[in-house]
Amino acid sequence: MNLSWMAWTWPTAAFFLSILFALICMMIWEWKSPGGGPRRGILGLDTTRGDRLFISILGSAFIMLGWLGIFSTPLWGGAAICILFGISVFRWV
Repeated sequence: MNLSWMAWTWPTAAFFLSILFALICMMIWEWKSPGGGPRRGILGLDTTRGDRLFISILGSAFIMLGWLGIFSTPLWGGAAICILFGISVFRWV
């Protein structure tokens, strides 16, 4: 199979592996501590761990697209903002 058209680079592989790692960590967290009941956050939404993971992944995608649109490369600044965004989502949302 020729997959050269998909542009599988190391950053692309790292991106998908980090999402896989987050899902595996969430699975282990749920296995160790089941439930994780809904929590009402700053937005007034009842969110579970999985909801907060989805919000942080989706928000990080938009942050990175915005970073690319404004600053182009390198992406280290956008990655730092995404990490802070993910931490704040799990803390306050």
